[in-house]
Amino acid sequence: MRDTVIRTLIELGKEDKDIELITGDLGFGVLKSFWETLPNQFINAGIAEQNMTGVAAGMALEGKKVFTYSIGNFPTLRCLEQIRNDCAYHNANVNVICVGGGYVYGSLGMSHHATEDIAILRALPDVTVICPGDPTEAALAVKKIAQTDGTCYLRLGRGGEQNVNTVIKEFEIGKAYKLRDAKDTNRKVAVFSTGAILEETSKACDMLEEQGIAVEQYSFPTVKPIDRAVIEDCANRFDNIFTVEEHNVVGGFGGAVAEVLAECGGKAKLHRIGIDDFYCIEVGSQAYLREQVGINAEGIVRKVKGVFGE
Repeated sequence: MRDTVIRTLIELGKEDKDIELITGDLGFGVLKSFWETLPNQFINAGIAEQNMTGVAAGMALEGKKVFTYSIGNFPTLRCLEQIRNDCAYHNANVNVICVGGGYVYGSLGMSHHATEDIAILRALPDVTVICPGDPTEAALAVKKIAQTDGTCYLRLGRGGEQNVNTVIKEFEIGKAYKLRDAKDTNRKVAVFSTGAILEETSKACDMLEEQGIAVEQYSFPTVKPIDRAVIEDCANRFDNIFTVEEHNVVGGFGGAVAEVLAECGGKAKLHRIGIDDFYCIEVGSQAYLREQVGINAEGIVRKVKGVFGE
């Protein structure tokens, strides 16, 4: 996913000299192609992410379209005051790229887990929150936000994610994408996911259908603004809606869906699948940590089947 985003930024940067990429002294294996191709549109701000964000805001207010790039919590939680005061308050055209949402950097421990970022960034007024589910969504999202004014948070996986969304043709901010229809049966659910957990969620949906539970699956690459129309429609047609995210269930994607459901009065009951409000003290690969907290395909299947008493 990250490689796809950088290739897309190079393509956009060749066409638009106002596009700038700033990094906090990392990503050399990925970013080298950008600075070699567009050396005058690249800045290494050093290990000073707060300063990186302030510089980005200043450049944006002078007419540049700026992308900041770092891993996990470093371009977000470390820079929260600068994103709030310098970028969002001024509606500055700064796009904050986090590579490594969730447990991507699980082997480096809790300091590198990005598991509260969606909740915190979506609470900031005038900040768009985009969490692509696969490389296709990511590439199209970058093209869209490069053409859209204002401050945006783009939360990525790392690399190696498979393309899952085969229905998307262009990226619309605030739109969810239906990936499969549920058969008309008494055993059916709607499943929503955001971010790079999409591949795992799709595996779980395949397993559920094999076991006789029909699934209507949606990818929500935009968390803010969220697709209220899809949520309200599913709330009226399904008894159970499941949200899946590689993030704390408090304030995250499931919380955003819950806010809509609380206001729309549909019949569906919401079940949030994510990290149950704790810091994972385990150290290991992303796949290992997903298994430990129950957000891998098997864990998702268990939670859905539990609604049916299985």
